[in-house]
Amino acid sequence: MIDKIGLSLLTMFGIGHFKYAPGTIASFVTCLIYYSIHQNLFLQSNKLYLLVFLVLILIYSIILIDKLIHKFKKKDPNEIVIDEFIGQSIPLVAIYFIPQSFFLEYLNPNGRDLWYLSSFITFRFFDIFKPWPISIVDKKIKNGIGVMLDDIIAGIFSTIATIFIYILLS
Repeated sequence: MIDKIGLSLLTMFGIGHFKYAPGTIASFVTCLIYYSIHQNLFLQSNKLYLLVFLVLILIYSIILIDKLIHKFKKKDPNEIVIDEFIGQSIPLVAIYFIPQSFFLEYLNPNGRDLWYLSSFITFRFFDIFKPWPISIVDKKIKNGIGVMLDDIIAGIFSTIATIFIYILLS
């Protein structure tokens, strides 16, 4: 029973089993989740809960990957897409910690929509092409931490790239 729940979480409740582009679909669904959260004023004002939830999912996912990796054919299987959720979450959570004045200064008040789009595109770029140091982590670390860490770094790079995109567009 616990293994089934764990596998469901790792595959984001079946998204990882999609035949084509499961990582991209998982990233897109993550954007939709955060976009709906962004519309909820309670969650916006309690951003620390969001961070705690994300850290708990990260830790639990690392443990699950190490425990259940034998159920998959590869060391970093395409079916595991919770790492895309965590990595894509980084720029999407960062938006809650960037002052509203940043968006008003660099773009119009609807600029947050561009943030979501830009973070999705840049995250997918970094996750697919894996520039240095993401490629090193992807090749050298093959346990639960390695599966998650390359996407965490891609999420950090995506956040930085999205900030630069905003500044360049102003």
